[in-house]
Amino acid sequence: MKKKQMELLHQSNIIIHVAAGSLALLTGIFILFKKKQGSVHRISGKIFLLLLGIVIFTGLLGVFVFKLNSFLLVITVLSGYMGLSGFRAARCRSNIPKALDIFIALLALASVTFFIWYFNAIGMIWSPVIIYSTVSYLLMAVGYDFGRYLVSKKVYGKLWLYEHILKMVSAFSGLLSAFTGTVFPQYQPYSQFLPSVLGSLIAIGFIAHAIAKTRKDKMTHQNPTIA
Repeated sequence: MKKKQMELLHQSNIIIHVAAGSLALLTGIFILFKKKQGSVHRISGKIFLLLLGIVIFTGLLGVFVFKLNSFLLVITVLSGYMGLSGFRAARCRSNIPKALDIFIALLALASVTFFIWYFNAIGMIWSPVIIYSTVSYLLMAVGYDFGRYLVSKKVYGKLWLYEHILKMVSAFSGLLSAFTGTVFPQYQPYSQFLPSVLGSLIAIGFIAHAIAKTRKDKMTHQNPTIA
């Protein structure tokens, strides 16, 4: 393929990557501020995952086809795993082992392991605090995903919602970290680290709200006069 054609494809891939990432972030912000129930929430969540998938795919093309050296792809892969796993948690609402969930977890581990090897092989210089914290968080998430199979169904019936919240917010904050790290490279690693901190605080807030709402609904059910 001619050099000009490759350059055109490269630029098109970048445009699609940036556009999908931007739309995913806007969709994520919409989800954060929108009511967390109903068809709108479900549809917007699926749109977010679709856009995230496009971001990952174009990111892979950038690294392996157009030879872009972007260690931020590791963060994007983490976002993809957290988003899909969080979606599955809300859809299944059960900790019965499923082949698809196990495959996704193993694929995420294999992908990140390969990326670390690949980046090291080509001599890429990366930010240790970002890479190692990202890999550690992924290992914790996958460890939890396998560990939840040991939890009783009754207990997990109370946990899936919090898992969904944490994973979906993590997917959003991970994508935001990759975005800010790309747009503000002069402020690395803070431009990548701080969005993750913000995401953690948002997740804690939503989980605390969900716990309080669950307790209130339980008290109302036990004593209708409270309502």
